[in-house]
Amino acid sequence: MRLSVIGCGYLGAVHAAAMASLGHDVVGIDVDQQKVASLASGSAPFFEPRLSELLAEGLASGRLRFTSRMADAAGADVHFLAVGTPQAPGGHAADLRYVDAAIDLLLPHLRAGDVVAGKSTVPVGTAAGLAARIEGTRATLVWNPEFLREGWAVHDTLTPDRFVVGAEADAAGERAVGVLREVYTSAVAAGTPFLVTDLATAELVKGAANAFLATKISFINAMAEIAEASGADVALLADALGHDTRIGRRYLGAGIGFGGGCLPKDIRAFAARAEELGRGEAVGFLREVDTINLRRRDRAVQLVVDALGGLVFGRRIAVLGAAFKPFSDDIRDSPALDVAVRLRGLGADVVVTDPAAIDNAAAAHPQLGYARERDEALREADAVVIVTEWDEYRRDLSPEHAGALVRGRIIVDGRNCLDSAAWRAAGWQYHGMGRR
Repeated sequence: MRLSVIGCGYLGAVHAAAMASLGHDVVGIDVDQQKVASLASGSAPFFEPRLSELLAEGLASGRLRFTSRMADAAGADVHFLAVGTPQAPGGHAADLRYVDAAIDLLLPHLRAGDVVAGKSTVPVGTAAGLAARIEGTRATLVWNPEFLREGWAVHDTLTPDRFVVGAEADAAGERAVGVLREVYTSAVAAGTPFLVTDLATAELVKGAANAFLATKISFINAMAEIAEASGADVALLADALGHDTRIGRRYLGAGIGFGGGCLPKDIRAFAARAEELGRGEAVGFLREVDTINLRRRDRAVQLVVDALGGLVFGRRIAVLGAAFKPFSDDIRDSPALDVAVRLRGLGADVVVTDPAAIDNAAAAHPQLGYARERDEALREADAVVIVTEWDEYRRDLSPEHAGALVRGRIIVDGRNCLDSAAWRAAGWQYHGMGRR
């Protein structure tokens, strides 16, 4: 099929490359000409496993191209709307200016029977307004939210755990749903659930999923605070809770909390939309979820300060990690960088390392020190803080190797990803989040 993907940021670039790998003829469109040029040359403007390979394959096959001309979307069977919806300046609501601008530019090129499939994360009720705007073109709008995890985005696009398509309950809506089913025919044939809802429910699925995930993460971090006060161990607590099939172990890892370009701003926008609907009290707990999440960063900094006896000024601290999660170079709202910046603000000599995010971090926070190699960051450090659980730190770094490089054997495990017993046995002063 012929597809256009409007917006070639994180979501759009991955979606375009993945659809081309399935055999579709895809054009990716973005107003940022530098981004377009990078993608057209086969170079991803961000780090995401497998994306570079898919770009190269798609471009070489001729099934994938990128442009800044919206007119090149004309003739596509489906137009995927994948522009960003950042947090609005000065507030918590979603900023929909890019969504509106994309629709404005697309309108002259829509034909009767075209399908516009929204993938951007938007407040519930947005799709109904957009559907009304394109009604005169006789194109049909559906909402097809994404559920990508950074670091696993290619996998999640090609083999998702479900498809959700929201549409009007009329003949045009049914036809549009059939077109989306055809787009995803290989995954559907392999057994991936394909759920059809109304527009509002499809929008709400994304917001509700992120709200639930954020709540689960902040719940275990709240339990970490209780564990610290009572002498319990939150990791053992999470293991015990995880055996309850109603709860499950995934995302019950206590640490310094979540970040990134989606989860924090999405739960704030979700709560803001609930307020607009007169139902703010229904999700009032999300404000506390956000507060708990931010408080864990304070706790990580305090653990470092306490471990150093309150004497932080001039001490060399190796911060392992800058991206908000492993397998990504995304530093948006990164708890890792927040911890590094706060330690630098206390006068520490902070050296940050990361396998993928050094350039992004250095551009955003030039006041920090940086080392491209892990061992360079560790050398002569008075304390070490693990804030992003890359394999290079949680699995491949032995306490004996690290001990031969540092000046002080103090480690703060901000992700509870290390074997605490092994590090203590090697002579390290180990501090976890909510651990005994």
